[in-house]
Amino acid sequence: MSTIGSFEGFQPVSLKQEGDDQPYETDQQSAEKGDPDTVSGPRQMSRLPSVTESLLYPNPYHRPYSSRKYFVTRPGAIETAMEDLKGHIAKTSGETVQGFWLLTEIDHWNNEKERILLVTDKTLLICKYDFIMLTCVQVQRIPLSSIYRICLGKFSFPEMSLDKRQGEGLRIYWGSPEKQSLLSRWNPWSTEVPYATFTEHPVKYTSEKFIEICKLSGCTSKLIPAIQNAHKNSTGSERGKRLMVLTEPILIETYTGLMSFIGNRNKLGYALARGSIGF
Repeated sequence: MSTIGSFEGFQPVSLKQEGDDQPYETDQQSAEKGDPDTVSGPRQMSRLPSVTESLLYPNPYHRPYSSRKYFVTRPGAIETAMEDLKGHIAKTSGETVQGFWLLTEIDHWNNEKERILLVTDKTLLICKYDFIMLTCVQVQRIPLSSIYRICLGKFSFPEMSLDKRQGEGLRIYWGSPEKQSLLSRWNPWSTEVPYATFTEHPVKYTSEKFIEICKLSGCTSKLIPAIQNAHKNSTGSERGKRLMVLTEPILIETYTGLMSFIGNRNKLGYALARGSIGF
C-alpha cells in the first residue's frame, strides 16, 4: 500500500498546565538546534491554549448570552444614562459630576436594586434609572457634609437568618441607625433609612468599560476624598465633622427573607429581558 502524505517534521505536543508561563521544552530545543527544515511560523503555532481557558469561564457574566439579558449592556444604554443624568444635575443644581458608578443597592430587607451613583463637589446622588425606557425614575440627594461614616467589609446576618449572601459591600451613613423608628426598620418600602448599602453590579465583567464603572473600590477611592473636602468647606452645624472609615462586617437584619429570596433569584431589581410570553 502506498502511504498518503508524510508525518515527517511533526512533534508530539503536551498540553500546557494552567499558570505555566514557561516555554515548551520542544520549542527551546528547536530554537537551540536551529533546524533548517523547520519553519518558524508553524512552530509558534504549536503552543496550544490551556484546556481550562478554552472551555470554562471564570465568571458567568463573561458569557455574552447571559450579559445581554441586562438592558444596561445594550449598545448606548449606559452612555445615554450618563448624559441624561449629567444634564439633569447641571440644569437643576448647577453642579458638575465628578464620578459615575453602576452598582447594586441592597436595602435593609436584603433586596437587590440596580442603581447609579454620582458624586459632585457637594452631593452624593443615588439614581434609579430605567434602562428599558432610558429615563431617570428617582433621584435621592445626600449632602456630602452630612455623611459621617463609611463601612467596608463582608456581609453578615443573624445566626437564624434563612437567606444569607456572600461577598463584600460598602455602607454609607448620613444618619444614626439607633434613631431610626421601629416602623421604618420593619417596613420594606421605607424611604427613611439613614444609610445605604452597595455591592458590585453583576455585569462588572462584561467589558473593560463595565469593570471600571462597577468597581466598588473605585467608587470608595473617589467618594472618601470628596466627603472629606465637603467637611472642610462646610459651615454651620456640619462644620468640624470628621469622616470615619471603618473595616467591619456589614450587618443585614433579615431572618426569613422570603421576599428577598424570590426577588433576588429572579433579578426583579434589575432591568432585565424576561423572555417571550407569547408564541
